[in-house]
Amino acid sequence: MSLPKLIATAKLPTPFAVFTMRAYRSADGKEHLALTLGDLAAEGTPPLVRVHSECLTGDALFSLRCDCGFQLNAALEKIASERRGVLLYLRQEGRGIGLANKVRAYALQDQGADTVDANHQLGFPADDRDYGLAVAMLRDIGLCRIRLMTNNPAKLDALVRDGVEVTERVAIERGRNPYNAEYLDTKMTRMGHLIGARGES
Repeated sequence: MSLPKLIATAKLPTPFAVFTMRAYRSADGKEHLALTLGDLAAEGTPPLVRVHSECLTGDALFSLRCDCGFQLNAALEKIASERRGVLLYLRQEGRGIGLANKVRAYALQDQGADTVDANHQLGFPADDRDYGLAVAMLRDIGLCRIRLMTNNPAKLDALVRDGVEVTERVAIERGRNPYNAEYLDTKMTRMGHLIGARGES
């Protein structure tokens, strides 16, 4: 994978904190963001990091079919409470299959398929994301030791394989409701996500 190019940097005031926003462009032309807060080079506990893949329906349209928007808000709130950390926002909609294909997968779920089988019926893997971009962005920011906010062990393993030292996995469970309960259960039972009982230490 070609290294993403840093395009611009600016301040981003939010209800949680005033972040520094960095815009990157990857070789495929997609643009990604890194929101940083505080002194990331300070000694002591590694900064908290959330690697968040784009979810237009959950992040911007308040969808209750997933937990993405809830996780995004919780991550920003947690980073702000620690006054230090990073949120990477990657343009990997629908676990990498794109927005239109995600809507097609939703239609199959409306007919009874779970989130894994819906992707398979469309010819995609259950999760088609590539975290090499996240590793490259972290390196550009100057981070190699982090605490990772995730319930997804595959995401953690991918970062570690590429040389990121993850000193702690921080669970991030938010937003379970009647519309996404089956989706979350499928992520736990079929994709290995550490949710509920499986996420307890």
